Amino acid sequence: MRDVLDPSTGAVVDRVPELGPDDVDAVLTRTLDAHADWSRSNVRVRRDVLREVARLIRVNAEHLARLESAQAGKPISAARGEVGAAAEVFEFYAGAVDKIHGSTIPGNADGTLLTFREPIGPSVAIVPWNFPLLILCWKVAPALAMGNAVVAKPASQTPLTAIALAELAEGAGLPPGTFQVVTGPGGSLGEALVTDPRVRKVSFTGSTEVGSRIMALAARDITRVGLELGGKSASLVFDDLSDDQLDACVASSLWSVFDNTGQDCCARSRMFVHESVVDDFTERFVAATEAIRIGPTGDGDTELGPLISEDQRAIAEEYLASAQADGARLRTGGVRPDLPGSYLTPAVLDRADVGMRFMREEIFGPVVGIQSFRTEDEAIALANASIHGLSGTIWCRDIGRALRVARGVETGMLSINTSSSVHIEAPFGGVKQSGIGRDQGLVALEHFSELKTVFIAAD
Repeated sequence: MRDVLDPSTGAVVDRVPELGPDDVDAVLTRTLDAHADWSRSNVRVRRDVLREVARLIRVNAEHLARLESAQAGKPISAARGEVGAAAEVFEFYAGAVDKIHGSTIPGNADGTLLTFREPIGPSVAIVPWNFPLLILCWKVAPALAMGNAVVAKPASQTPLTAIALAELAEGAGLPPGTFQVVTGPGGSLGEALVTDPRVRKVSFTGSTEVGSRIMALAARDITRVGLELGGKSASLVFDDLSDDQLDACVASSLWSVFDNTGQDCCARSRMFVHESVVDDFTERFVAATEAIRIGPTGDGDTELGPLISEDQRAIAEEYLASAQADGARLRTGGVRPDLPGSYLTPAVLDRADVGMRFMREEIFGPVVGIQSFRTEDEAIALANASIHGLSGTIWCRDIGRALRVARGVETGMLSINTSSSVHIEAPFGGVKQSGIGRDQGLVALEHFSELKTVFIAAD
């Protein structure tokens, strides 16, 4: 058994089984049997089950939010918002399940060409600890909607809401074995799942390093993979914002990097600001950072909770030391407040440079670097000076410039004059070493299906 700890106190929240490679055969045998039935189910059956899952998430919202808050160290207000978003994911795919279909195709031969969207097969969802319930729903809901049985492996630190969701899904009428949760270490249990030839699709969210390992393991059996990996996203702030618009930019940019204590693959941890406004922007940003309310996660007024663990806090502190050694200037934050648990005040550094280690590597902590630029082309080049390409934001009033820059920045998602990245209706994913494939939107249904072509001869 493994203890699940509350990062805000260090207390044990619960204990879960510690499974290993020897347990995988029985799990996947059950999955294969369940898949055979679920893949043949009527779309209306799937629609109704997914709707009921969404309803049960809402009925049990407070319980799920408190579990999420306790295991992941989230402020309760944030956890409640994420549980509501999880219900919306199942509602979206319940409505989409009968909207994805094949087509008829004109052909030279005398007959009819048809395409079908078939379930891809038994699938594995491996999810991280930063948004445990929500990211799990991004993977499980479209997989089930397309008729696939799913095995989910949550992060070892945050398995409790995954277990609770599987129980709710079975209560909603999902046949036993169709959605199973297994708990255990990724290095052994996760790899055993990925390398089992009965698995047809692996959907993974996590670090670029682990994603690369999964891709290599999956290559042996040509197992389909979807990888949503690391990010080092940029905010570009141009010089044509009004005073009120600059305030709005600061307020939004603050949470684009410090939301979830910076433990977000979409975090805009690199801020590039036009040289004519960089000093003004930085002063406002530092003041807003210092006003963030840090406190116990159960307090409804708390805005920023702890990092997931003492180890993760130490990593963030090491990056702060490295940044200052490289010549960046710490303007605020980076200290341990007088609170139990792995808290760290959000840190702002200016005089940054894209060549510095903390501006190149994903920190997964509340650390942001600010660097100035002179021209539009320089801003694009700075944003693209990364192996990652997940998200980003452009702040400017000139729509022509905004569109030029949006086309020039190498990233999977961009926001203009807002920091919003996540829209269930739209694809979510990155380019370069930020991953392959997409979560969310109708395209996720395509990623959990295979396209089959059928020709019917006229004679």
